[in-house]
Amino acid sequence: MTTSTAKVATRRAYFDGIRDGLPFVFVVIPFSTLFGVVATDAGLTLAQAMGFTVLVIAGAAQFAALQMMMEDAAFALVLLAALAVNLRMAMYSASLVPYLGAAPMWQRALVAYLNFDQTYLTSVTRYEARPEMSVRERVQYFLGVATPITPFWYVMTLVGIYAGTAIPDAWALDFILPITFLAMVAPMLKSPAHIAAAAVSIIVALLLIGLPSGTGLLIAAFAAMITGAAVETWLENRA
Repeated sequence: MTTSTAKVATRRAYFDGIRDGLPFVFVVIPFSTLFGVVATDAGLTLAQAMGFTVLVIAGAAQFAALQMMMEDAAFALVLLAALAVNLRMAMYSASLVPYLGAAPMWQRALVAYLNFDQTYLTSVTRYEARPEMSVRERVQYFLGVATPITPFWYVMTLVGIYAGTAIPDAWALDFILPITFLAMVAPMLKSPAHIAAAAVSIIVALLLIGLPSGTGLLIAAFAAMITGAAVETWLENRA
């Protein structure tokens, strides 16, 4: 492949990524706006909320950490909760190594920052369908998917922050966070392992509701992960 042909293929991969990433904007807009509203309601300043969303850029982890913060949990527990929710990102990164491991360090660092559900799933699907893609094309496709999503995540969080400051305290938006989690978790209950993990987390969280600083929620999360893994292993052995 000549240099000019390679450049054309790389540019095409980037724009293909933008095209495939655009539909996710319709999910990102309400989700990031909601985070801005809830963060404001939780007492975060503009700088804190925007710093949160820019540095973390992971919706589920942000909501989990915010819930712990609202319960006055210790800083270490907040970090642990966010890491537990985002544990799947480590698996995402490991599975991207065969496709992007040969890319320059700065590109891998950028991919790591932009590695969330939408960019990962869309990109891996493309890589598997087109194994002939070069490393450069794969990187550009990944960045292309992230291009329409990331700016909307930032901007709509800011919109949510300003919207949150305009909402009267009498509206009592505390219920939004648990409802958001229900909306996020419910579609994921697709297997017996998922259902068992959810059931255990609910039972353990209710039993440990008296523990301070959201510790019960953290224990329930780890109990759920252990349960899910155990049920999955049992089903595989049975099969």
